Amino acid sequence: MARVYGVAGEWARVRGTVFGLWPLFAGLFLMGLSVGLMVSAVSNIILIGAVAFAISSIWCVATLIKGLRHVERYFKGARGEEHVAGILKELPDDYHVFNDFVARKKHIDHVIAGPAGVFAIETKFWHGRVTLEEGHILVDGHLPSRQPIPQALKEAEAVKRHLSDLGWSGLVTPVLVFASDTFEAKVAEAKGVVIINSDYIKTAFSSGRTVLQPVELDRLVRLMENV
Repeated sequence: MARVYGVAGEWARVRGTVFGLWPLFAGLFLMGLSVGLMVSAVSNIILIGAVAFAISSIWCVATLIKGLRHVERYFKGARGEEHVAGILKELPDDYHVFNDFVARKKHIDHVIAGPAGVFAIETKFWHGRVTLEEGHILVDGHLPSRQPIPQALKEAEAVKRHLSDLGWSGLVTPVLVFASDTFEAKVAEAKGVVIINSDYIKTAFSSGRTVLQPVELDRLVRLMENV
């Protein structure tokens, strides 16, 4: 069983809650100010407070509905990260799994260090048929709002530079994992990114290929632990 560091999905939940609900908090603050105006002894100010209270109430209801949907999307992503983390945990003892690894201010879903090398994993928990066509990921035949392949490349580069800053220079392989196992090809590669369904993770790491010798791997893990 691999050694695990960090909590999978933690940053996704925090970010989803903050970004999804901050408009609601702003609306509640305005409601509080409105109540303060309404208790004034000046009639004009009371009227302004009443109007502001009505507007802020409508705002709060609308932002609550929209915010909860936003939070649910992030929490769904967090559940995908937890699912993948559970599979990564079952890797052999000489693998190290860093969940929610921070590299140059970027939160990487998972970073693996083991005999086969270093891997930066971006996890997606998408429904619908996922295909790879002409170097692009499609969902049910349509381009997603954000292409995950460039995202995976940027995150792997951030991990590579971060580890270089720590004193380790080596390759970092970008990996795109579909936690929902909806990637039609099961396993593929595009633009240097390994694309794989979560149920193929164990198979992918069972090749026995050795890139990092034990001494180098131990040194790298110590550097990553001390971040």
